[in-house]
Amino acid sequence: MWTDELFHVKKPIIALLHLRALPGDPLYEKDATMGEVIEKAARELQALQEGGVDGILIANEFSLPYEKKVSYVTVAAMGRIVGELKKEIKVPFGVNIVSNPLATIDLAAAVEADFVRSTFTGAYIGENGITDTNIPEVLRRKKALGLDKMKLLYKVNPESDVYLAERSLEKITKSMIFHCFTDGLCVSGSSAGQETDSSLVRRVKAVSGFVPVFCNTGCTKENVVEKLSECDGACVGTAFKKDGKFENYVEKQRVMEFMDVVKAYRCTMKEGV
Repeated sequence: MWTDELFHVKKPIIALLHLRALPGDPLYEKDATMGEVIEKAARELQALQEGGVDGILIANEFSLPYEKKVSYVTVAAMGRIVGELKKEIKVPFGVNIVSNPLATIDLAAAVEADFVRSTFTGAYIGENGITDTNIPEVLRRKKALGLDKMKLLYKVNPESDVYLAERSLEKITKSMIFHCFTDGLCVSGSSAGQETDSSLVRRVKAVSGFVPVFCNTGCTKENVVEKLSECDGACVGTAFKKDGKFENYVEKQRVMEFMDVVKAYRCTMKEGV
């Protein structure tokens, strides 16, 4: 799998670097500055890398509620943040402007990201109303920007929302792979930090062929071996934060403890246990 070549390990752990609220976001405090946002992101980046994660995914997770069409200031702010952090990034990295696949591709081109993750396909309904994606436009933008080597991680089931037309996960997965040139598949829980049902991961993996499957939410030190036994890697964010709470900051010790469990599991794989 391409994941072996990019991350140089089996079953990589991609850490989520959740950027704090950006200019224009409701949670951006009156007296806040971009310098403070960058400083906080830099500290969390250091904790994640020193803790031993295999990759980093930088996302505007605190831009709640997420915009259907992202503001220009958000894209500009993320470009600046990633630009300033990039000299310190030592592992493969990706970007994600939440709920905005096309803007994610544009940002990735500007910062030379190795991969991106987004809800690239499907039509959904939730608190933000109806979302209708446009994968043909996204893939043509990727082609036009010459991003042939950049990998796309597709969310099979988006957090919080539901498909407008019900289909089985198996049918969705097969259709995505055939029509949309998926590089990776992400299976999620009901929201950020919520555990992904292992049976859902298993169902997607059963029909994914050579496309790697990631557990997208809710991996913890206690359940990560169970999740990795069903898939090819995981995206992890909340579990690395103090007390395992979304709103808190990453703690290096929690990252190390998590990765120690992962590394021990990889050793059993090598030994054929």
